[in-house]
Amino acid sequence: MAYAIIEIAGQQIRVEPSRFYDVNRLVGEENSQLEIDRVLFVNNDGDVSIGAPVVEGATVQATVLRHLRGRKVLVYKMKPKKKTRKKRGHRQELTRIMIDSISVGGTAIATKDAAQG
Repeated sequence: MAYAIIEIAGQQIRVEPSRFYDVNRLVGEENSQLEIDRVLFVNNDGDVSIGAPVVEGATVQATVLRHLRGRKVLVYKMKPKKKTRKKRGHRQELTRIMIDSISVGGTAIATKDAAQG
């Protein structure tokens, strides 16, 4: 199974073809294509490529599925004996992306079709 570790939207995530991931909000319309060139690590069935800091010539193709908001996180601050209480909520703006293919040196090592079949 081929996978890659990429850096996108301030996060490093492990991605595989034909899977979707939620990352911090990206600029782009729904159903638009993304090409991610910040690939830090690629594993192609035991053939490992490690970047310093990125793997040269490696890209990941992705599709923006939709924009959404994450689950609500409650932040409650209280100072005992002072009658001070603050309750705040936060919902992170997210973008759901589908990984289409991983390619190294211009050749696709893993695609969405190969992962399903």
